[in-house]
Amino acid sequence: MTDQSPPRRLVLASQSPARLGLLRQAGLAPEVVVSGVDEEPFDAPTPAELALALAEAKASVVAARPDVRGALVIGCDSVLDLDGEALGKPADAEEATARWKAMRGRSGTLQTGHCVWDTASGRHVSATASTVVRFGEPSDEEIAAYVASGEPLHVAGAFTLDGRSAPFIDGIEGDHGNVIGLSLPLVRRLLAELGVGITQLWARPSH
Repeated sequence: MTDQSPPRRLVLASQSPARLGLLRQAGLAPEVVVSGVDEEPFDAPTPAELALALAEAKASVVAARPDVRGALVIGCDSVLDLDGEALGKPADAEEATARWKAMRGRSGTLQTGHCVWDTASGRHVSATASTVVRFGEPSDEEIAAYVASGEPLHVAGAFTLDGRSAPFIDGIEGDHGNVIGLSLPLVRRLLAELGVGITQLWARPSH
């Protein structure tokens, strides 16, 4: 006999459409509950630790809500590590333009913190995934057009692999999903640490 019980409830503590899309493509059906965490006061010795602290904060805030009791909660946060500086979403078009001029022809490391809370057991696990990104050399005109599109203002590091900046990225070393928003292999390993198999969370096909 096959197990007909419904999969565990999964909650994504992020408003990122890219993260939601990655989880759905992997067969999961998370609900979205935005944490509302103010990122400004956070500080950490390294960009990787900052990304992890923010992910843990977002997951813990959502996990504490009574309406998610019993659910598995995933929190994530991404920053670009360029020369040891943590770069999140640019504040405005000027900053996005300066950022791209600084990044072109160079490499940075996209750090994404991941935290998974099991609200049924009260346990949580977390880790950071790192992917090296090699930036191409877009012209000043290409950078201006990209910034004018508005896209870089909404993504960590002012770029994304699944959008208009994809032609300006020469390559990556590591998990491409991590650059888009989350590392599915790392999510699988964190769930396993909590005793949950990712295939148990696959959404049942509707008949």
